[in-house]
Amino acid sequence: MTETGTASPEPADAPVPRVLCDTGALTDLDTAAGAVWRLSEPGRQLDANVIRVHPGERIDTHTEPDLDVLVLVIAGDGTLVTTEGPRPLGAGELVWLPHGSTRAMVAGGRGMAYLTVHRRRPGMRIQRPSESRRPSGSPRLSDEEHRPAGGHPGPGDTGTPG
Repeated sequence: MTETGTASPEPADAPVPRVLCDTGALTDLDTAAGAVWRLSEPGRQLDANVIRVHPGERIDTHTEPDLDVLVLVIAGDGTLVTTEGPRPLGAGELVWLPHGSTRAMVAGGRGMAYLTVHRRRPGMRIQRPSESRRPSGSPRLSDEEHRPAGGHPGPGDTGTPG
């Protein structure tokens, strides 16, 4: 920004900031569970999802080896379960899930909706049979460990492979 508070001129093809959605419109806890919104802008460096979990349902225990994840509870309540024990969560709470940490989430009696944000996973590439052994640190082919009981995406899951 310039000293006068106006934005500096940018090239014509520069990305433009914009409002993506109203999360308040996504928090009706009585509707379908799972990923109800995903960041899908081309060229993005982040992945983000709004996840809705019905009362008493859970995101099974899993460990994310590669990505830190931020979770913002936007409606309802629940419990974050870690190796240090359970931690109640409510609307407005922001949680950091560091890579390598083991965690589970359990929706409370009203259900829970939350926003997850993390660095974008590298895209998958098709390999020839001779390349079928993945080198250490390469992207996983399945995110099944991030699916809650019932098959809905969980924290850190983009819903797309890779």
